[in-house]
Amino acid sequence: MTGCVQPSPPVGLLDVSARPAERALLAGLKAYDDAQYEPADRLFREALAIGLVSPRDRAEAHKRLAFIQCAAGRLGDCETEFKLARAADRTFALDKSEAGHPVWGPVYKKLSP
Repeated sequence: MTGCVQPSPPVGLLDVSARPAERALLAGLKAYDDAQYEPADRLFREALAIGLVSPRDRAEAHKRLAFIQCAAGRLGDCETEFKLARAADRTFALDKSEAGHPVWGPVYKKLSP
């Protein structure tokens, strides 16, 4: 019977970016990279509210929100976002340079198992 199963076609960037939540995430990443943190914050929250499909995408949105919160001095909110990132994706971890950041690195390390 396995010969009758049709493989799923690969999903491309254009397919994914057509989804409202993923489109908001991509726009949020661009805004973040352009140092437009207020729009990035709004777009990440929008993407999460609409419903990102991928656990990794949800964790990324929460990670960027954590960075924004920490940079604004809202360390409690930063910690909450890191917890939500880990809840979204159990494999979530900052890379070495992110974990070494002087503002959010200590908040992240405090939560590390």
